[in-house]
Amino acid sequence: MSRRAFLCSLGAAGAVAAFPWDAHGRRTDESELASRLKNDPLRPQYHLMPAANWMNDPNGPIFYRGRYQMFFQYNPNGAYWGDMHWAHAVSPDMIHWQHQSVAIAPTPGGWDRDGVFSGSVVLNGDTPTAIYTGVSPADPSGITLNDGRHKWREVQCLATSMDVDLKTWKKWSEPIVARPPEGLQVTGFRDPGVWREGDDWLMTLGSSTKEKGGMVLIYRSRDLRHWEYLHPLVEGDSAGKDATNPVDTGHMWECPDFFPLADRHVLLYAAKSKVWWKTGEYRERRFFPNKEGVADFGSFYAPKTMIDRDGTRILWGWIPETRPEAEYRAAGWAGLMSLPRVMSIGADGGLELDAAPAAKLLRGKSVRVGAELSAADKAKGLALYRVRNLSAEIEAEFAGRRKFLLRLVSEQGGKFAEISYDPDRTGRELMVNEFAGTVVPRDRMRVHFLLDGSSLEVFANRQALTARVYTIPLGAPDCPLRLEVDDWSTLEALEAWEMRPISADRLTTP
Repeated sequence: MSRRAFLCSLGAAGAVAAFPWDAHGRRTDESELASRLKNDPLRPQYHLMPAANWMNDPNGPIFYRGRYQMFFQYNPNGAYWGDMHWAHAVSPDMIHWQHQSVAIAPTPGGWDRDGVFSGSVVLNGDTPTAIYTGVSPADPSGITLNDGRHKWREVQCLATSMDVDLKTWKKWSEPIVARPPEGLQVTGFRDPGVWREGDDWLMTLGSSTKEKGGMVLIYRSRDLRHWEYLHPLVEGDSAGKDATNPVDTGHMWECPDFFPLADRHVLLYAAKSKVWWKTGEYRERRFFPNKEGVADFGSFYAPKTMIDRDGTRILWGWIPETRPEAEYRAAGWAGLMSLPRVMSIGADGGLELDAAPAAKLLRGKSVRVGAELSAADKAKGLALYRVRNLSAEIEAEFAGRRKFLLRLVSEQGGKFAEISYDPDRTGRELMVNEFAGTVVPRDRMRVHFLLDGSSLEVFANRQALTARVYTIPLGAPDCPLRLEVDDWSTLEALEAWEMRPISADRLTTP
């Protein structure tokens, strides 16, 4: 479900208080919630997420003054979508995060009174500058977001920080882009991406029209405050379907991110509950894609990239819940940030992904079986291995172009997760539980996955699939899982690591 689809499902429940209600209709207090969060085995231990409540899109990640700064969509009032703020966290390494106070909140009566939506942070000289979408009520002529419940005007707003820790922000008094271009009847106008190109600042906005479908608009500025619309950077085709939320059909593209990578340019955008990529050529400030695909076949949305301290382009994304809303409301938390991912261009010109090397900082004890061992010795070598606390990193290599099945099961044999590959299962070669993805057959299959509570990020030959798994295995307190392989002759090598949590209590970092 996309972030906009959540809007339609909230109804009157959107007014629920910050802390959930128990089975008897009584509101739990803050200390009880903290205790339950600390002891919730499904709550991740080494991913960035707020101490409680709802989070979604990454916003404005930037490396600034020797630290990584991450902002993200956050509801301070509870584990449900609504009242969006920019939360803020800092890190020395993209892995160990320290939460800060809320950076940007809606201004009562302002252009962002109903929500501080997604955007970017750039350095304008020495001045950190945030550009984001603000939403507020609109008359019929000004509506750009109509999800069946809300009728909102989307405008692009600016805020600056003179604080070296980026804790305080001052908003520009007026929108920097107050309305869509003349002549375009848009069905979406949000999520600015901003970068420097020569003497100009350029900005992309996710949008669509009823005639053309999804598109990305491009603007130009010299000072970040006065913007000139140029033209569509790229246009899609009409989805040909009516929907309450045009993002659900792919008729509107949100969260666009456009950047150079190797010898190509890449466009990422979100639609139809997935992140999509296009690669191709960029000239005269227009994009000409010649290859496209899905960035992650599972639960991954709202892409945002940044340049790290070494000049590497890093991808972040929101990992949403796939369980019913009543369950995550009762749990007191919803959503997490993906681990940082590195991107590359494959030999075929497509986008490839893997977890960033920074994740290795969390590795603890390991076990390994090598290619020199027989199938029987590999099985014996892993017989005593256990994944504990639903936390592990595993790298495995399988013989290419052969089926394999790898399972994580409880001590009693109950299924937790299955990762399978079948080159004859066209379009569904890779399966992670009920999630399916496409992986081109090769002579060797490298599978790299990171388990953290209910989050399972899988990379198979640099194709990504993020699954959510809400099964709690028997065997408290550490929920041990055994590793099984259906045919040990297909396994060439495997190494597994314990992963250290970034917090002692699962609520925040020290």
